[in-house]
Amino acid sequence: MMLALLPSALLVAGLSSTPNADPALPFATWKLKNGMQVILHEDHRVPLVAVDVWVHVGSGDEVPGKSGFAHLFEHMMFQGSEHVAEDRHFAVLREVGASTINGTTNFDRTNYFEVVPSNQLETALWLESDRVGTLLSHVNEESLKNQRDVVRNERRQRVDNVPYGTSRMALFAALYPEGHPFRYQVIGKHEDIEGASLQDVRAFFRTWYAPANVTLALAGDVDEATARALVDKWFGSLLSPPRPVKRPFPVVALAKNERLEVKDRFAKLVRLQWTWHGAAQYSADDPDLGVVGDALGAQGWGRLHRRLVVDEPLAQDVSAGPSGMNATGQFSVGVTLKPGVDPARVEAIVREELVRLLAEGPSADEVRRSVVDTETNLLFSLDDLLGRAEKLQSLNHYTGDAGGLSAYLARVRACTPESARAAARRWLAKPRVLVITVPEQAPPATPAPGPSGGAK
Repeated sequence: MMLALLPSALLVAGLSSTPNADPALPFATWKLKNGMQVILHEDHRVPLVAVDVWVHVGSGDEVPGKSGFAHLFEHMMFQGSEHVAEDRHFAVLREVGASTINGTTNFDRTNYFEVVPSNQLETALWLESDRVGTLLSHVNEESLKNQRDVVRNERRQRVDNVPYGTSRMALFAALYPEGHPFRYQVIGKHEDIEGASLQDVRAFFRTWYAPANVTLALAGDVDEATARALVDKWFGSLLSPPRPVKRPFPVVALAKNERLEVKDRFAKLVRLQWTWHGAAQYSADDPDLGVVGDALGAQGWGRLHRRLVVDEPLAQDVSAGPSGMNATGQFSVGVTLKPGVDPARVEAIVREELVRLLAEGPSADEVRRSVVDTETNLLFSLDDLLGRAEKLQSLNHYTGDAGGLSAYLARVRACTPESARAAARRWLAKPRVLVITVPEQAPPATPAPGPSGGAK
């Protein structure tokens, strides 16, 4: 089981030089001759190392007709390689005491990670290097067919046959035109996944899985000299073509407001979701939009949460906030209604609060609360070794500077009511998509409850 530091232990651990300083993530970084970047964060208090591989390719790099390929390929990477038998990757790691083994794909990158006892670091590096260097020697029609079926079943489990899954697909179809790599989300279309050929897989690997397009982060109980020697031993001999050139990213805008109603046979409650195109991850407006999201949706004190959940309990839940990607992002407000509540009433309240926020901006107290929440969440994310490796990778990927944590925190702390209002006006005054999810068999209507007299 991976050991985690208590938040209070971070200061003792040397992640910050004084109790009032920013949490620091000391690191070293270097590149191999083949172009692969390495980031090392040393922490020798527990005998563990997090191994975190980021391949700089996600579904945002896909081309029309080949949606879902980045995620499909993530699955293929666990199927074995030249020196690792079929489906043995997880088993080998578990046998040497690893924890938190997995891989994920998003619009921007694919990552593979495990946390291992420090005396088994070389085993993890061997496994990672073997699949980056030799996967194509093992890929065959049978393993591809197997993973096509697995990925399509995952889409059924997470999108097609779950509440609000079809609404999310409808939302992305409204936000992004045909041909845009975000339109079919990370999971992709069934027909594109089914149509993936062995030739397609080989071409995807050769293009995107070049060592020059890979960043390896190590966090934990290993010194730099040992890390350099082991990484060079297992990755240094891998040949690499130049890092692939990314296509110009198609940033799109809505011409007018869109309103969609989606019948959902799995949903039990009506749900409203407003979504705007938003700011990119770590961009100048990203922290201010985080403040705007908290001012609207933070549990307990967000304006919409108080009005719709506490004061006049019309909603089961409320959420609001930004989600940034490489060159673009989204800002969403979501409200799940209680049974029998009139959606028009909720729409009116959301509209009222948005208009008020755009006119006045958040209060100084709302900004302060949001900044404290952001700092607290960041501190908790650095509790464990994998969290630190992921933060270094994220900063490196999106900003080009793995050491940008203090700069990011400074930008968060610089948020003001005026800067948050300006960001809200730049993004939330634009056209948006409203998706109304309606259960196919709606529950019996009941009168909407009146004000509860809850705390204000």
